[in-house]
Amino acid sequence: MEKTRKELKVSAIENGTVIDHIPAKNVFQVIRILNLDECQEQILFGTNLESKKYGTKGIIKVSNRFFESEELNKIALAAPTASIIEIRNFQVIKKMQVEVPGTITKVVKCVNPNCITNNEQVITRFRVVDKIDIKLQCMYCEKMTEKSNMVFL
Repeated sequence: MEKTRKELKVSAIENGTVIDHIPAKNVFQVIRILNLDECQEQILFGTNLESKKYGTKGIIKVSNRFFESEELNKIALAAPTASIIEIRNFQVIKKMQVEVPGTITKVVKCVNPNCITNNEQVITRFRVVDKIDIKLQCMYCEKMTEKSNMVFL
């Protein structure tokens, strides 16, 4: 029996960003933390897509949107395997792997309800203790925040 290849072709975007290699279970979290549910531009996403490297993956394509470093840090915390592809005039201009930085500022809320960042107008700052399992230590109260209890601002 002849094996047929099944493909679903998705239209290319003229200008915008593709977030590829997102862990399949994190696609909706990335959409939420980037506020893409409120975006007026064309957005295309897929989840549980076949990936040779990861088994399954997710992808998000956003027309006419390019992400700032704070947003890239959010993506890195939620989906450390993600890659960012910037497209202009239908051409790939830049492709990069997201990186969890050593310090996280204004991205995540401290889990300690008594922390000054939760009671005063103080910007959150964390030291990244573990880049693999994602563990952050508040620079004010020193409480640990893990990926499982992370709340994005």
